Amino acid sequence: MATETDSTTAGTEVPADAHGGGAFPPFDSATFSSQLLWLAITFGLFYWIMKNVAIPRIAGILEDRKDRIAGDLAEANRLKAETDEAIAAYEQALAEARSKAHSIANDTRAKLKADNDARREKAEAELGEKLTAAEAHITAIKTDALSQIGDVAGETTSALVEALIGKAPTKTDLSKALKTAME
Repeated sequence: MATETDSTTAGTEVPADAHGGGAFPPFDSATFSSQLLWLAITFGLFYWIMKNVAIPRIAGILEDRKDRIAGDLAEANRLKAETDEAIAAYEQALAEARSKAHSIANDTRAKLKADNDARREKAEAELGEKLTAAEAHITAIKTDALSQIGDVAGETTSALVEALIGKAPTKTDLSKALKTAME
């Protein structure tokens, strides 16, 4: 009994004698010479393409990269040299600025010291004048007080003698006694 599925699978089979002996074609010794010929032609064609097209392009790319790298290195060296010059100029400017700042500071210190010395001398001179004026004023007050002390002592002595004895001394006796006491 044949079904529909059996008839469809039976029609797809290929008989073994239709294959031509069952050997794999590349290993068939009858086709070796043509395969070697085509191998040599294909190898020669690929060799020529690689030699004349691919290798020069790759060499050009490598040469371009080499040139670009050399250019980049040269640019880096140039920039490094510029940077070194800029750093040296900066260091020199910094040293000059420091020395200028030190000289300005020294000049300012000298000016301030001179100003302070001048002010101190002026203040000392003013104080000296004030001291001299104060000493003169004190001397004048002392002289005035000493001149009045005689009169005050005379009056006081006269009042004491009168209170003790009951009678006021004469001016001549009073001035002799005061003169003797003052010396």
